[in-house]
Amino acid sequence: MNEPALHHVESPETLVRTEPDALADEISRRRTFGIISHPDAGKTTLTERLLLLGGAIRLAGDIRARKSSRYATSDWMEIEKQRGISVTSSVMRFTHGPYELNLLDTPGHQDFSEDTYRVLTAVDSALMVIDSVKGVESQTKKLMEVCRLRDTPILTFINKLDREGREPLELLSDIEDTLRIEAVPLMWPIGHGSRFRGTYHLLRREVRLAENPDEPVSVSGADDPLLDRLLGGQADELRADIELLEGAGGAFDLAAYREGRQTPVLFGVALDGFGVPELLDTFCEIAPGPLPRQTTTRVVSPYEPAFTGVVFKVQANMDPAHRDRIAFLRICSGRFTRGMRVLHQRSGKEMRLANATIFMAQDRAGVEEAFAGDIIGLHNHGLFKIGDTFTEKEPLQYTGIPSFAPEYFRRARLDNALRAKHLEKGLRQLSEEGAIQLYRPLLTNDYVLGAVGPLQFDVIANRLGAEYNVDVRLEPLPYETARWVETDDPEALAGFVRAQGPNLARDIYGDYLFMAENDFWLNKAVEKWPAVRFYSAREHS
Repeated sequence: MNEPALHHVESPETLVRTEPDALADEISRRRTFGIISHPDAGKTTLTERLLLLGGAIRLAGDIRARKSSRYATSDWMEIEKQRGISVTSSVMRFTHGPYELNLLDTPGHQDFSEDTYRVLTAVDSALMVIDSVKGVESQTKKLMEVCRLRDTPILTFINKLDREGREPLELLSDIEDTLRIEAVPLMWPIGHGSRFRGTYHLLRREVRLAENPDEPVSVSGADDPLLDRLLGGQADELRADIELLEGAGGAFDLAAYREGRQTPVLFGVALDGFGVPELLDTFCEIAPGPLPRQTTTRVVSPYEPAFTGVVFKVQANMDPAHRDRIAFLRICSGRFTRGMRVLHQRSGKEMRLANATIFMAQDRAGVEEAFAGDIIGLHNHGLFKIGDTFTEKEPLQYTGIPSFAPEYFRRARLDNALRAKHLEKGLRQLSEEGAIQLYRPLLTNDYVLGAVGPLQFDVIANRLGAEYNVDVRLEPLPYETARWVETDDPEALAGFVRAQGPNLARDIYGDYLFMAENDFWLNKAVEKWPAVRFYSAREHS
């Protein structure tokens, strides 16, 4: 096999560095990434192992203790503690050697929300976790499609090698066939299940044994007799696997990985940490630093000296004692300093950012400075919204933060009418942070909630009770699909509203949403009203 050396990765040469080397070096050290997986593949366990290596926590949570009072570091919401699942995204910052890492932990439950989509727009790369027993599963496919929309680089970690699972070659084929991406192993497992002994690094020619993972043994290659002394009869099995891999002809290509066409694959056992240090080292070395980002007028390089950033997430009540609201801002270029004055592009107002924070799940600390690639939190009293852009000087608007038409609908009902104002406040705040979509029908005073996954309704009901002291019943509605609608023809719009009034609602921005019982009726409306445009997604701006 080709043996490209892993090395410190500089930022793409196509970017123009307009600041002194000190700023450029700070930006190049950043790695902002998400972890994607199907539920129970080991994402939360891997996350905690990474944080442990980075010194951000002292003890990795035992996944088997979830039913006790302990819960994952990244799971702070009450429903997450109760169910042992992640239903909202968390941001965690830690260091590894010279690198500064921002890990965005995405929900892994089956009915993930738009929060997952938007978080994946804020990262530069992703780690994909696959269960060696089950292979590629449905949620992984969905998340991979989201990453593919932006050609996000993906590094794969195949987990649970200590269990009786599928053959490694079969897992590689599953990744390639199901996810339509070339899978190239950087290391190879020595046995699996009860015969799992460790891994062989194909590029570095190192054997790492499960019983002594901290002391890798260097060999000259697959023919080295030392393998026989280390592995016994399994040495020949490893040689046969390496010969098959060399015959397949797939070599690691840094450019193909960076362009989202190839996924490097590593193996390990997240529960006991085996293979995780190698995963983190490899990720830091090959993953891209902060990437250029598109605005409505031009592409912005992260190395430009002027500060710019975009809000990709808003979270209410992370600290219930203070009823706070935090806007999560991805720094896209330049450097942030505490107290700097910036332009809030949507309102046109200049403001001073005096109390920004960095995150360790729900724990926060004030930040004096941060750089392109970092995620900071801005205290928010309802002014900041998803998609808001901040700049030092130039009027810019970042793009690529979508909202998707809902597929599930509920009507909110109160038993206690005296809590109506509290319900309205809670629903509006939760919709502004993207936890749910809120609509008001044209012909009634109901509150209609829309979501891309039904679990979100459980989350909203739980949060309304816990955070706003509102008990609400969410009744199903007969709609299965929806589209935002607009037209440049006022007469066509008026006719459409008259004809479709019972199926129309307005969102919190005042835009029309058409709700249909099924695709048949949606298609009928599209055919009947050619002057009206129907949208399944929209940009936050």
